[in-house]
Parts: sequence; structure tokens; C-alpha cells
Amino acid sequence: MFKIGDFAKLNRVTVAALRHYDAIGLLRPETTDNFTGYRYYSVSQMPKLNRIITLKELGFSLDEISLILNHKSGDTLKLLLQLKYNEIKSKLEEEQSRLTRIETFMKLYEQEDYIMKYDIVLKSIDEIKVAGLRDFIPSYSEQGHLWMELGEYLGKKGVKTVPPCMVIYYDPGYKEDKVDAEIIEPIMGDLEGNDRIKVRNLESVKQMACVVHKGSYQTLSLAYNALSKWIEENGYTMSGPQRELYLKGEWDSKNPDEYITEIQIPVSVN
Repeated sequence: MFKIGDFAKLNRVTVAALRHYDAIGLLRPETTDNFTGYRYYSVSQMPKLNRIITLKELGFSLDEISLILNHKSGDTLKLLLQLKYNEIKSKLEEEQSRLTRIETFMKLYEQEDYIMKYDIVLKSIDEIKVAGLRDFIPSYSEQGHLWMELGEYLGKKGVKTVPPCMVIYYDPGYKEDKVDAEIIEPIMGDLEGNDRIKVRNLESVKQMACVVHKGSYQTLSLAYNALSKWIEENGYTMSGPQRELYLKGEWDSKNPDEYITEIQIPVSVN
């Protein structure tokens, strides 16, 4: 039998951790002296403690570890391991996306004129026939499922699309979540819509401030900033939802630096 201090030292854990495991019923001492209150642990408890330490290192909470230890079925451990795997994988993907954005901006700042130059033009936009799917999306980048739904519907109906496709954002300002977006495919010929997909003539716009951005979608904010500044400096106000037209994307190039996107914002004179 080992006193709590010796047992802690042998297993490279703190005395405080062992006391906490005892308090929550995760790992109780083999015996406790009734007079002194000293806790004593046995060698046979080491495998259980090692399991606790291993599961903690894998990122499981003590509540999850307790659940695993109290259920002898291998299915429980397998399920929780899969859930933890998915959780960590998702976090890694988020961090990888953040790392990619940092690398992109590092490349921009390494250039002598890292502030990208944009040519803003004012033009009128004609009315066009479109099929659109409008819904709330978790974020601006999470719209792939809408494109898949619209694409499958148009494919079944045998409708010919006319590039470029676009997205219209209806929120008056930037949104962290629940983005009101409509994905649009210009089409030729007749098409009957359904409760999700609407067929209509997308209205013409007399004055549209437009800018073309070449590069990753992650750097679109640079073009938006330039366009917003131009609108303000030239005495205009935004008068309608913005559009993003995808002139060249992942269907044309594997290199995001080669993507070409046009941003259009309806404007009126102050």
C-alpha cells in the first residue's frame, strides 16, 4: 500500500488531482485510516489511474472519463473516441483555415505595394432571367449546400445556365451568422420553380458601383473596403443588396490566387 504522496509521485500526478478524483468518485483510495484520515492506494489501482491520465491527455473531460470507466462496453468507448476525434478534427480544420488566411495576408504585406489597387466603375445592369435559392446560412463561406441543391434541381430539369453565377446578400450590414443570402444562376429557356427555388427576372439596376477582385475569397474584404471608400468619397450611398459575381473560381482553377470575383453594389446620389 502507498500513501497518497508516494502514489502520486510514482504515477506522476499531483496529490491535489488524486484528492479531486476521490471527491468526485473517479478513483477512491483502496483504504482510508479512520483515525488519521490518511489515504492509501494499491498497485492494482495503477492501471485505472493510467487510463484516467491517458483519457485526459486525449482531451476527455472528467465527466466523460467517468462515463467511460463506468461502462465496460467497448461500444461506449468507441463512440466517445469517434466524437472526440470529430471534435478535434473540426478544430484543426478551423485552425488550418485561419493559418491559410494569415499566410495569404503575409504574402500581401511582403509586396512593396501591399495595399491592392482597384479600379471602381459605375455601370448599369440589365434585367436577366434567373433561378434563385434564398436561405439563411451560418456564415458567408458556408453556402456549398445551397449550390448543390440548386445545381441538382437545374440538372434534373435540363436547364442551361449562363455564366456568371452570383450571390446576393440582403442583410444591410455584416453578419457574424444567419446570413440572408440568395444564390443565383442565370438561365435560358423556361423553368418552373418550387417552394425553395424561385424563377424570376432579376431587376435591372441603373447605377451599380462595381469592382473586380483577383485572388482568394478570403481577401475579398480588401475589395469591399476599396469599394466602400469610393462610394463615400464620391457622394453616393448604397441603395440595395450587394452582389458577388463569380467569374473564375474553383471550377476553373485549383489556385485560389487565380479566382476572379466582381462585387456590385447599387448606389444613388446623396
